[in-house]
Amino acid sequence: MRHMKSGKRLGRNTSHRKAMMRNMVTSFFDLEKITTTDARAKELRKMAEKLITMARRGDLHSRRLVMQVVRDKKVVAKLFDTIAPRYTERPGGYTRIIKLGHRSGDNASLSVIELVEEEFTAKPKKKKAPAKKAVKPVVPVIEETPVEEEAPAEEAPAEEAPAEEAPAEEAPAEEAPAEEAPAEEAPAEEAPAEEAPAEEAPAEEKKKD
Repeated sequence: MRHMKSGKRLGRNTSHRKAMMRNMVTSFFDLEKITTTDARAKELRKMAEKLITMARRGDLHSRRLVMQVVRDKKVVAKLFDTIAPRYTERPGGYTRIIKLGHRSGDNASLSVIELVEEEFTAKPKKKKAPAKKAVKPVVPVIEETPVEEEAPAEEAPAEEAPAEEAPAEEAPAEEAPAEEAPAEEAPAEEAPAEEAPAEEAPAEEKKKD
């Protein structure tokens, strides 16, 4: 299995392939445009964009890492001073590959790889469509319909409540006779007052005798 073995061999052994790619990337940064086969251009793009990203940092450590690949000091100085400052605001995509067709002779596909010179303009981020959020409130409406049907069943005991309070209103009616009872006893107390003259009558008869 070909795990952890990215890249193409390009028909060469390891040392030859590294030397070829080192020479190609040096020529690419010096001329800013070269013509080569399609397969080599795609492998060159990976290496060139990584070196430009390191050159954008501009520190000494990055310069030493670049010089391990690009051995020409003039090209390294051009990369850090001229090429890298162009792409300070561009998040990758520093190169462009344009296919030219097939080469006469071996019929190999040719391509031109060049640096991008257009200014980068950031596209405004598109907001996610709120249509998905609008669909969600529709679901609770369907769930509320059974609740409306059960509501009259719960209100039925509330109507019977006044019927239970009716005896409480009748209680004062039973107490009314209790208040009238003293009124009937009042004449009973006045009766001895009327009998008093009857007792005095013998006293008057004794005086007449």
